[in-house]
Amino acid sequence: MYAKRNYGFWMTFNWSKKPFIYGLLYSAIVTSLYIVCKKYLEINISVPWQPVSTLGVAVAFYLGFKNNASYDRTWEARKIWGAIVNNSRSFGVSVTQFIKGSDKEAVHKEFIYRHIAWLTALRYQLRLAREWEHVEDRLEKFYSANVSNEYYKRLDKDVLVYIDEKECETYKKVANIATQILATQTRRLEEVYLKGDIDLFKQLEIQRHISNFYDEQGKSERIKNFPFPRQYASTALWMTMIFAVMMPFGMLDILKDLDINRIWMVVPLSALTIWMFFLMEMIGDYSENPFEGSYNDVPITAISRAIEIDLREMIGDDNIPKPVGPDELGFLL
Repeated sequence: MYAKRNYGFWMTFNWSKKPFIYGLLYSAIVTSLYIVCKKYLEINISVPWQPVSTLGVAVAFYLGFKNNASYDRTWEARKIWGAIVNNSRSFGVSVTQFIKGSDKEAVHKEFIYRHIAWLTALRYQLRLAREWEHVEDRLEKFYSANVSNEYYKRLDKDVLVYIDEKECETYKKVANIATQILATQTRRLEEVYLKGDIDLFKQLEIQRHISNFYDEQGKSERIKNFPFPRQYASTALWMTMIFAVMMPFGMLDILKDLDINRIWMVVPLSALTIWMFFLMEMIGDYSENPFEGSYNDVPITAISRAIEIDLREMIGDDNIPKPVGPDELGFLL
């Protein structure tokens, strides 16, 4: 997520410059062909502007629909992780206030640390690449895990800070580590109840928070594992490309009465229009997958760290990490 006030123009242009460059080259070729045909063959290859502009309006409306739907996915993901923040704080308060006993400090720490391990496992699972995501733009220094052995290697390093090695090894045998960590929380909560360190009502209250975590995890996985429907995404791309192909021919119809030197204005004007339409398409395309591990994601690493800080402060822990801030370019991961 970009954390500064505005994207800089050159930052935006550098991200989306290919359509502009290709638009310049293509428009120059079309304009050159137009001049040659008109001068030597007396053939006008321009296309009336009215159908081109009508096509442009249709493409703009469709891109608007796609971008709204893509933004909804990103905003839903942010709301899900906002709910995880709130439920995590309530879970931490419930654990520290409801669980009693002679070893309550150790039990509090165990539940809090295992919850942070769940956040870590879920974060890693959501960052694993999918075929429809922008794999080439993933931040490899953070999220390069595409195969299981690399995934476990990175996950081990972070999770072992919060749970012991024996418990961590049991999770490597399962398909969904985050799910099984929550299952362990439920089993341990039952053991605490049977020991008499918490009454039934308070046990059910903590279990309600764990059930909420299951709900939020499932919602995150739904966004992660179900892509933006390909028929909508693909149609937007092909419509934009068709409009880009027609653009220089329509622009020639508007400027056909200019002299031979000024007719070259078609090139930058067409390229600029093509770039703007592709920029809109790219914004929607990069908003479809809010967990793909790129700079346009929901900053679940920073959110997880904020939760960790809150929970560890509740138990008076030492060596609490600092919040994750924006990097040197202003991106929050």
